[in-house]
Amino acid sequence: MIKILIVDDEKPICDLIDLNLSSAGYHCTSVQDGLEAIDKIEQETYDLILLDIMLPGADGYDIMEYIRPLEIPVIFITAKHEVKDRVKGLKLGADDYLVKPFDVVELVARVEAVLRRYNKAEQKLTAGDVTVDMDAHRVTKAGQPVELTNKEFGLLVLFIKNKNVALFRETLYEKVWEEEYYGDSRTLDLHVQRLRRKLGWEHNLVAVYKVGYRLEL
Repeated sequence: MIKILIVDDEKPICDLIDLNLSSAGYHCTSVQDGLEAIDKIEQETYDLILLDIMLPGADGYDIMEYIRPLEIPVIFITAKHEVKDRVKGLKLGADDYLVKPFDVVELVARVEAVLRRYNKAEQKLTAGDVTVDMDAHRVTKAGQPVELTNKEFGLLVLFIKNKNVALFRETLYEKVWEEEYYGDSRTLDLHVQRLRRKLGWEHNLVAVYKVGYRLEL
């Protein structure tokens, strides 16, 4: 399992990131102190580090200097949004930069993108008895193959990666159809209904009033 270290001095932020990345199938550890983060990195091997800049003990830039020789991918997550701050972080070797507040769907997508770059991305996703083989573009339920269209497959991947999280209709549409959402949800709703029926998820893939859909597991 992919191991991720979350370093942020705000525990609610750590908990939010942990909840969403754990739901997406990652094993997360979080700390709120820079020196404690360095201790963790010495004791454990991590596949990715999510790193705040403003930290007690040692700031994110100092930790980045320590991490760089270890060649562990890093995403800076911080409230510092000025270009000079981003440039400094990237020059120190960070792989990406995410500014608070952020959308959890974007966070998961950026984590996946960086892991793919390092050939560390998970190739199989699971949700109950449903398994998605990303490489083979194959879906099974209780070991039996399930035939999905490309759009249904894309929706399924998004739902599994964001289990128990309410996803906005516009987010689902724009991620899967890769075009701007103009408020007509008929196409999306039809695909979700078909996905429910094919996977037997009538009670798991629920509509969230005035938001969109959530996969409850």
